[in-house]
Amino acid sequence: MATSRTGVRAAKAAATRVRMLAAARSLFVERGYTATTMQAIATEAGVAVQTLYFTFATKRAILSELLDVEVAGDTAPVATLDRPWVAEALSAPPEELVEQLVKGAVRIHARVAPLLEVVRSAAAVDPEIAELWRTNIAQRHTVLMVFAGALAAKTALRANPARAADIMLATLAPECYHLLVHERGWAQEDWERWAVDALARQLIG
Repeated sequence: MATSRTGVRAAKAAATRVRMLAAARSLFVERGYTATTMQAIATEAGVAVQTLYFTFATKRAILSELLDVEVAGDTAPVATLDRPWVAEALSAPPEELVEQLVKGAVRIHARVAPLLEVVRSAAAVDPEIAELWRTNIAQRHTVLMVFAGALAAKTALRANPARAADIMLATLAPECYHLLVHERGWAQEDWERWAVDALARQLIG
């Protein structure tokens, strides 16, 4: 019986956490990071502000966890490089590797691009968020270095792996996706085709 009650409490706590994260995401995207208060998030989520502080401690912690969840697409503690789609892409022939990388980027950007715009904007005025933005860029570069190394092992590249990773980082940047898809009205499929073509032309000899 005690185990059953513990399970129910854990499930309720998890559901409340998800609700608070969803409320924070909505407000961050709508109002911006700086203008969104902990009290506003708590009100939107229908919880006491003390509950929000007890769960996350700080607004930065909420934003950081939101990024992790939205990049992954779930709450499983599995790093990007350990995801099945990455292993499948890394084992593919060169052209297909590029296609799978871009498809993976599209799936991630569809979830996280608006939130990353919040982070990028807040980074200009908040040192803690600036550090979060730099960390995000570094994490993306680490993943792309692995892709560049795998591509270099399969075919002659038009750039060394380090430069290839930088080209991937720029082409697949969430700012680029946000500009063309959200600001210029491109369909996701159009951005995907453009990114595949751009990377293939730039990287594969």
